[in-house]
Amino acid sequence: MRILMVSEDLPAISMGGLARHVLTLTRALVEAGHQVDLMGNDDVSISEAGEEFDISGHFIPALHGQFEGWKELTLGCFVPFKRSVIAKRFAQAVLRRASHYDVIHYHGHLPNIAYFIPPGINFIQTRHDQGSDCLMHTRFTRGQICRATDPAVCAGCRTEQPNRLQRSLSSLAVRQFRAQVAAGFRRHKTVFVSDFLRRNVARSLGPGPWGVTVHNFVDSNRLLAARSGSRPALTVRSEQRLHVFIAAKLYPAKGVAQWLDALAAIPMKNRQRLQIDIAGDGPELADLRARHKQVNFLGWQSGSDSLKLAANADVIVVPSVCEEACASTVIEGLLLGKTVFALKLGGTPELVIYASAPQQLRLFNSMQALVEGILAFQPHADYTFAPHAPMGSADTAGRLLALYRLAPGPMTS
Repeated sequence: MRILMVSEDLPAISMGGLARHVLTLTRALVEAGHQVDLMGNDDVSISEAGEEFDISGHFIPALHGQFEGWKELTLGCFVPFKRSVIAKRFAQAVLRRASHYDVIHYHGHLPNIAYFIPPGINFIQTRHDQGSDCLMHTRFTRGQICRATDPAVCAGCRTEQPNRLQRSLSSLAVRQFRAQVAAGFRRHKTVFVSDFLRRNVARSLGPGPWGVTVHNFVDSNRLLAARSGSRPALTVRSEQRLHVFIAAKLYPAKGVAQWLDALAAIPMKNRQRLQIDIAGDGPELADLRARHKQVNFLGWQSGSDSLKLAANADVIVVPSVCEEACASTVIEGLLLGKTVFALKLGGTPELVIYASAPQQLRLFNSMQALVEGILAFQPHADYTFAPHAPMGSADTAGRLLALYRLAPGPMTS
């Protein structure tokens, strides 16, 4: 097939999870014998993106405007029509080239793009975050998970005390956006990376043919290389050091600061055996480095380097306090054979199907309980592969190819 991947997250100087997913899928489809080109932003050059941006197809830098703020923070409200204008601009860029491809697959943050794609086009999008109904994409505000569905509540994400006009404009923007998203989902194929995301859409938009769930998957070649190159498991003794690894962007929703603070409250004698490596950058990095000098902060790491670091750890911690849709770090940790510690939130509980033993994915209801679980943990030999591991073109990419070949239109199951 001739496939056009579309994502405004690429190219990027520091690849995030969505960007890496698109590149992993692209490589898997090429490996399966298909022609895949990528349409991305015109803000970052391929040379700036570095060696991780390794695609064999043609790159089309045609997307722009995703960073336009429209003075929303200054105005203290979400601006009506902003996301309509940008999504229509993206759709026009796609439509100018649509005739050259059998299918267009969008991965991004403007799900209402489907509203501006005519019904006869074979268009499919994957929803990686909660942006189908939340203009902030994460449903996380002021350190708390947001489960509100009333558009009037959304004004609080642009100013702490919205006045009547700000609340009215934000409500209009949210209602307009959700109506376009719903219409687009009814017109075109939609994939969610977790059942959790699909349930969220129904909560805000009501019942409908909202699409199907296909979990994220990993680059099997890179994962197997990392796993085969990892150090052998240590002989278990209570006095051994426990090597803990975290890969996360360092900002409040990812919970790294909360996890470190909860750990720091434990007496040093009870936590001194921990060796903690954290890969990631973000606004909290400088403060965390200053407050937690015993932690090894590695900064941003490439996908391959992160896998190598994870493969040499005893446990993987995913301390997100937001509702992760389908955390690739959880899947990677499980397939590397590691014990993974996380909070019981969002789509993470669904990923237990990729564990090879009941205790490999350990979920907790509080950060305190998670910390106590790690302190009580003793390292052991790595787990074997789970029977349902989502690996490369033979699995998830194959499922997506089957969806590509369906006639244009919505999917209900």
